Amino acid sequence: MLRGVAAHRHRAFFTRRTTSDIVKEMHKKRLGNSDLEISPIGIGAWAMGGGGWTFAWGPQDDNQSSAAIHAALDHGVNWIDTAAVYGLGHSEEVVARALEGRSNRPYIFTKCSLVWNEKREISGSLKADSIRRECENSLRRLKVETIDLYQIHWPNPEPDIEEGWAMLAQLKQDGKIRWAGISNFSARQMDRCRRFSPITSLQPPYSAISPEVEDDILPYCQKHGIGVIVYSPMKSGLLTGKMSKERVAGFPADDFRKRALHFQEPQLSRHLDLAEFMAKIGARHNRSAGEVAIAWTLRHPAVTAAIVGFRSPEQVAGVMGAMDFRLTPREIDEIAEFKQGWTAPVRP
Repeated sequence: MLRGVAAHRHRAFFTRRTTSDIVKEMHKKRLGNSDLEISPIGIGAWAMGGGGWTFAWGPQDDNQSSAAIHAALDHGVNWIDTAAVYGLGHSEEVVARALEGRSNRPYIFTKCSLVWNEKREISGSLKADSIRRECENSLRRLKVETIDLYQIHWPNPEPDIEEGWAMLAQLKQDGKIRWAGISNFSARQMDRCRRFSPITSLQPPYSAISPEVEDDILPYCQKHGIGVIVYSPMKSGLLTGKMSKERVAGFPADDFRKRALHFQEPQLSRHLDLAEFMAKIGARHNRSAGEVAIAWTLRHPAVTAAIVGFRSPEQVAGVMGAMDFRLTPREIDEIAEFKQGWTAPVRP
């Protein structure tokens, strides 16, 4: 009788699991040398920091941020990437509030090395005492006892890389963090870190607009078993299919993109043309331009997953198809051929 009940429960469990659930499980990858099995895309919390700081995306509604996090988690996303500097601590606080009471808590990744003073001026520090202090502050804001992945945000000041990396190794030994990674490092800088302890992951910028890391950084990570979680796969919104020249002109004064070179002419027109081309490819599969842009980054064998920034549930719905959508070899070639038509080099 008990065997029959157990069998019934077993069948019921698999009945409740949808095809989508199974596909999401199949597409998870292990991040580098860690035990973290992560979904193809993660929640990027940069814009959730709100406005009023140097690298802001303009004002942001915290309630919309929480709703976006909930929507992404409900669709099977199982990790969030934030940083202490996003909103000068505010993004981490938003993440903590959004996760209160959630049973399906995601992995939490955050970053250190960018600090600020009472005038909200940002500078870099890789000093051991500074990183330990940052870690304690992030733990407090995130309301967790351990950070799943702690990353050095930028390799600045460069002479202090070894000191900063050694402190991450110490924090791991102390149980404050589970795994240690880096962001925006070169191959040479990664070599310096690896002399002390293994690198779990690298977080580089990567998109069809900015593919520079393909030259040496992604091959280096493949060779040394370093996981890669790329940021800006849609190039800060340029490849979503929702961007326009009118929208760019209307960016608030504290949106960093207002000053970014890729949002200026002639680059802007070129990038919007690429987004339109990606939208045409996506239409064949009932996918958005943004989903095509994300899939383009996930095609690379060195890439473990992509960070996708969300500001509302609607934005989540617009790219969730990227969880299981993959481009065909011919479509990858089509995008390459389209880019060959760019007559002038794109500035990184």
